[in-house]
Amino acid sequence: MSNPTRAKITALGTYVPPHILSNQDLESMVETTDQWIVERTGIRERHIADKGVATSDLAVEAVKKLVESHPIDLQQVDLIVVGTVTPDMMYPSTACLVQHKLGIANTWGFDVSAGCSGFLYSLNIGAMFIETGKYKKVLVIGSDVNSSMVNYQDRAVCIIFGDGAGAVLLEPAEEGEAGIIDHVAQVEGGGGQYLYMPGGGSLNPASHETVDKKMHYIHQDGQQVFKYAVKKMAEMTQRILERNHLTGADVDCFIAHQANRRIIMATADRLKMPEEKVIVNIDRYGNTTAGTIPLAMQTALEIGKLKKGNMVLLAAVGAGFTSGATLLKWAY
Repeated sequence: MSNPTRAKITALGTYVPPHILSNQDLESMVETTDQWIVERTGIRERHIADKGVATSDLAVEAVKKLVESHPIDLQQVDLIVVGTVTPDMMYPSTACLVQHKLGIANTWGFDVSAGCSGFLYSLNIGAMFIETGKYKKVLVIGSDVNSSMVNYQDRAVCIIFGDGAGAVLLEPAEEGEAGIIDHVAQVEGGGGQYLYMPGGGSLNPASHETVDKKMHYIHQDGQQVFKYAVKKMAEMTQRILERNHLTGADVDCFIAHQANRRIIMATADRLKMPEEKVIVNIDRYGNTTAGTIPLAMQTALEIGKLKKGNMVLLAAVGAGFTSGATLLKWAY
C-alpha cells in the first residue's frame, strides 16, 4: 500500500496596508500610553487599511506578492480557502471575490470563520484536499481588516488589532518529503461570550438599535481571553509534539498566532524552547487575526530563521473559542 500524499507549502506572500497607527497615535485618541501597551501586549504599531479597502483587497495583494516570489499560473489553482472574520460582506464569500479579482477561471473556494485560528484551520483544510490526491494547487489565505470592527474609543480593544493578509500555496510533497506532518484542533463554544461581535448576524440583524448600542464592534473580556489562550496554546502544542514523539528541542522554529507577546513566550517556556527559535513580530503588526501566522512566516524567512528542512510548529487560539497546532517541515 502506497504512502498517502502529503501537502507542502511551496510559496508565501504577505501584504499590509501602508498606513501605520502607532502607540503614540493612540495616546491622542484614548486614555492609554505607549509604555502600558508595550508592557501588556508587546505591540508598538499596527497597519490600518484606508476606508473602502476590503479584506478581499488585502488577500489579492498577498497572492500577488506570492506570485512575484514564486511565479505560477494561477489558472492552475484548484481551490481557494480564505480564513477571515471580516469578510467584505455576509455573502458572497470572500473566496468568491478573490477568485473574481484574480481572474482564476476554473476553481472553487470558501471562507473559514475561526477567529484568530482562521489561517491555521484553513491551512489544515487545504492540506486535506491535497492529501486526497485529486488537488494539486490550493491557495490558503488569511486576511482581515480588523479596523472595520474596532471601536477606537474602547482602549481595551483598539490597542490590539491591525490589518493584514498572507497567502501560501499548497502542493503535493515529493516522495520522501515530510511537508505538513500533523495537526490538532478543538473548539470550546462556551468561550464565545468572552470575544465576539454581537451585531449584524441573524440573532441581532443590523438596525438603529444595534448601531446605537455599538454591537457591530469587537467585544472582549481581555482577562478571560488571556487566561484561556495561555493555557490552551501550551496544551495544544504539547499535545501535537507528544503525539509525534517530539519535544520542544526538536522544533527549529515556533510560529504562533501574534495576539500577545506574553502568551507566545509563556508557551515557549512551557515547551522549554529558547527565545531564538520563537518568531515574534507583534510589535510591528499587532493582532491581524488570520493574517498573523503567514506574516510571522514572512518575518522568519527575512531574518533567516526559517529554512528548508526546518521542523516548524504553528499554534493559534481564537474567538469561539478555537484552538489548534500544526507540525510541518519547511519545503523551500
